[in-house]
Amino acid sequence: MSRLDSAIRRLLAQRACLDRAAELIEDKPGPVLEFGLGNGRTFDHLRSLLPDHDIFVFERKVAAHPDSTPDDAHLFVGAFGDTAPDALDRMGARAVLSHCDIGSGDRDASQKNAKALVPLLGPLLAPGAIVVGDQDMSFAGWQDVALPDGVAPGRYFMYRVA
Repeated sequence: MSRLDSAIRRLLAQRACLDRAAELIEDKPGPVLEFGLGNGRTFDHLRSLLPDHDIFVFERKVAAHPDSTPDDAHLFVGAFGDTAPDALDRMGARAVLSHCDIGSGDRDASQKNAKALVPLLGPLLAPGAIVVGDQDMSFAGWQDVALPDGVAPGRYFMYRVA
């Protein structure tokens, strides 16, 4: 498979999973988290899917287009380990959805980042919250959520927090 085909499949899987996650939480009050702003495409997509939810974004260094960048009140800049532990105070409530797009292209480094992020998420997530990510983030007490049709296992991951 070409790198272009792989990127297209990843983006299609990402959109399908985000769309499904939004359906699962659309009637639940609470903020949404985006770990990894990148160029802001998924943040913008989440805004369109969930206009009545606050979306808080965590990014090491912002490089997104200004139209796809949250305001300062909804943006945490720095390493996840530095910004996530105190985020609940600003958020005001636990999140009902977290999207974690933290892959770097280096499989080992990406898995290491995922394993470091998972315990930081726990205090930020409401019971029943949905976690969507590009890395395996299996965690005790999280249940796998069936992937949408057409999304190959291992391409993207979805969980429900107990």
